Amino acid sequence: VQLVESGGGSVQGGGSLRLSCAASGITNARYCMAWVRRAPGKEREGVATVDASGRTTYAGYVKGRFTVSRDNAKKILYLLMNSLKPEDTAMYYCAAGPRCVFGYWGQGTQVTVS
Repeated sequence: VQLVESGGGSVQGGGSLRLSCAASGITNARYCMAWVRRAPGKEREGVATVDASGRTTYAGYVKGRFTVSRDNAKKILYLLMNSLKPEDTAMYYCAAGPRCVFGYWGQGTQVTVS
């Protein structure tokens, strides 16, 4: 199983980025997938989840600004981030697992908002 994130970078406040997570080695459509982030010196925190049926949930601090989606045919998970704030600066990780028990993780992609 491999999850590879991409799309991170540096952006000014108010800007947008779209993260991607390419999954291989799993049956993507049957897995719950999520984005999780970790800022320097802080605990890991959930960002958004999309379960096997396509239902999405968001953390309150990103709701209305971020949109999670998945392309089951391409086995890619996306995170569209709008209205970015400096407090969104973190390493963003993709996670996957059955019934939202995340046993598989990517290496992360850095997002920096100034």
